[in-house]
Amino acid sequence: MKTQEDDLLVYDEDDAVKFIINFLPEEFKSKIDDTKIEYVLDVVYEFYDENGLIDEDSTEEASIDEEEMFKFIQKCAKKDKMDIGEEEIELILEGEYQYGKSLGIYREEE
Repeated sequence: MKTQEDDLLVYDEDDAVKFIINFLPEEFKSKIDDTKIEYVLDVVYEFYDENGLIDEDSTEEASIDEEEMFKFIQKCAKKDKMDIGEEEIELILEGEYQYGKSLGIYREEE
């Protein structure tokens, strides 16, 4: 049986970027490039780290406040002068979520 810890080992950022690019609606494929996706993924990781959601010794599930994470990404993007809009962030996050679900890392809350 596959454990959550095994799933974390198969998460590959390059694969995640490719998955997200393919997930994007056609009209956003020219607006959202690898750089924006990698930036959002890095900020998400930073959010997890700052909020104690990354514990390599634990396989317990964590609950993530999506609104708080979204605001954190917006704040970082503004500070870093990244040209990325709300809808683009939402699409990248949804694509990342779908990638994680495809690996079994995320599951729908009941």
